[in-house]
Amino acid sequence: MYELIQLTEHDYYFDCPAKIGLVRISEREVILIDSGNDKDAGKKVFRALQEHDWTLKAIFNTHSHADHIGGNRFLQEKTGCDIFARGMECAYTNAPLLEPIGLYGGLPFAELRGKFLMAQQSHARPLTAEVLPEGVEMFSLPGHSFDMVGLLTRDGTAYIADSVSSEETLEKYGVSYLWDAEATLRMLADLKTLPAARFVPAHAPVTENIRPLADLNIRAITAVKENLLRLCREPLTFDALLKKVFDLYALEMNARQYALVGSTIRSYLSCLCDQGKIAFSFCGNQMLWQSIPDR
Repeated sequence: MYELIQLTEHDYYFDCPAKIGLVRISEREVILIDSGNDKDAGKKVFRALQEHDWTLKAIFNTHSHADHIGGNRFLQEKTGCDIFARGMECAYTNAPLLEPIGLYGGLPFAELRGKFLMAQQSHARPLTAEVLPEGVEMFSLPGHSFDMVGLLTRDGTAYIADSVSSEETLEKYGVSYLWDAEATLRMLADLKTLPAARFVPAHAPVTENIRPLADLNIRAITAVKENLLRLCREPLTFDALLKKVFDLYALEMNARQYALVGSTIRSYLSCLCDQGKIAFSFCGNQMLWQSIPDR
C-alpha cells in the first residue's frame, strides 16, 4: 500500500485506496494530484518525498471529497506547499464541514463528522489554468462532484479522479455516489474521446483504454434511473424508496451509507423530475414520489 508506481519519465502515482498522482515538473520539484484520505496518507507521501529528495511545490485537488484532500493539511504544514482546487471544490476544501452538511442536509451528527466524510481543514486557492505548471492541462469532469477536474500531463497521462467506478465496485454496490446523473453521463461520453496514452482513475486500475469502463459506468447509471422509475410506479416517500433501493442492490444501511446513497438518490430524483419522468406530490403531510407513465 502507498507504493510509488512510475508510469513515464515524469508521471507517477501512489497505489492506495484513492490513488494520488505525482508529476515531476523539474529535476527536484514535484506536484501532487490529490493527497489521500487522511493524515497518515500525508505522512506516507511525505516519507516518499524525502526518500527521493523531492520538493513538493503544490497539491492540485481534483475535488473536495475527504478521501482526496485528507492529506492536505499535514503536507501543507510540513512543506508549505500551495493547494489549489476549482470553484466549489475550493470552498469545500477550505471549509470541510460543508461536505457532511451537504450529504445529510442539516447539522451532521458526530458519526458523519469522522475523517471518512470530513477532512481536516487546509488552505486552498482557486485552481485556474494560470497556476498550472508548464506541460499540465486541466479538463472538466462534472457529475460526481460540483467542479471536479482531471489533469493531463505532457507525457500523456490523464489523472481522472472519481470519473469512473471500478467493475468490482459496481458489482458490489451498484449505486455509486454522484451529484448529477445527467452531467455524469455526458462526462463519461466525453471521457471516451479524451486523447491520452493512459488513464489513472482514483478507484480503478490504470488503463490505456478507458472506453470499456466508461461504458460500464454508463450502463450502471442508466440502470439506476430505470430502477427508480420502476420502483416509483406507486407513490412512495423518500425513505420508503431508499429502503427499496437498498434491498434491490443488497446494500446494508448505516449512517454513512444513508448519507451517501441517500444524497445520490435525491440527485437522481432531481434529474428525473427535471426531465418530466417523475413527479412529487404531498399527501397527509408526506412528500411522495411517483413516476410519470410514458404517453
